[in-house]
Amino acid sequence: MTGSVTSEDAYTAEPFVPARGGLTALRRAAADCRGCPLHRDATRTVFGAGKATARVMLVGEQPGDQEDRQGKPFVGPAGGLLDRALADAGIDPADAYVTNAVKHFKFTRAEPRKRRIHKAPTLREMTACGPWLAAELARVEPELIVVLGATAGKALLGSSFRVTRVRGAVLEEEIHGRPERLVPTVHPSAVLRAEDRDGAYRGLVSDLRVAAQALA
Repeated sequence: MTGSVTSEDAYTAEPFVPARGGLTALRRAAADCRGCPLHRDATRTVFGAGKATARVMLVGEQPGDQEDRQGKPFVGPAGGLLDRALADAGIDPADAYVTNAVKHFKFTRAEPRKRRIHKAPTLREMTACGPWLAAELARVEPELIVVLGATAGKALLGSSFRVTRVRGAVLEEEIHGRPERLVPTVHPSAVLRAEDRDGAYRGLVSDLRVAAQALA
């Protein structure tokens, strides 16, 4: 890609995505992605993790603080809760491919050197990062996508997506030119923030059991 990204209309990861190679090649190329301004403040690109043979792909919103520091998705508190919920629902976390709609941590700070506070990516930033997700889907070819939260849902299914309307249902949609089956649910971080955390956790596990049944 020549020059720098000068306007939101020009935001796209497309020029950075290699046409050939597997997940390793994608991960290596993503480390140098400059497709939108989020790379400027993030520590590193946080690409997806898991086997190319995974039957289920879990798609979240974006890396958090711990993910940004470690360079791996879902290694923070939400990731630990997700692994527990997957196991309780009958899905081996080791058999899942986990990734995010946006590969860089977007955050704000109240003051310099203070804690970095998560900031939701814009639809334009999600769209810019879409070629990476499309490439992951093409390499992994999962039997099912679990959509974790509203932001991931909007990235995959459009801005009218509402997780509360379709959570726990098996949807059939065309995603990046491929027919896909999807089960939307809440993001595990929403469970951690819930007043009734036990109830929210049970709801997440219930949705993931639908996914497990769809894979059976």
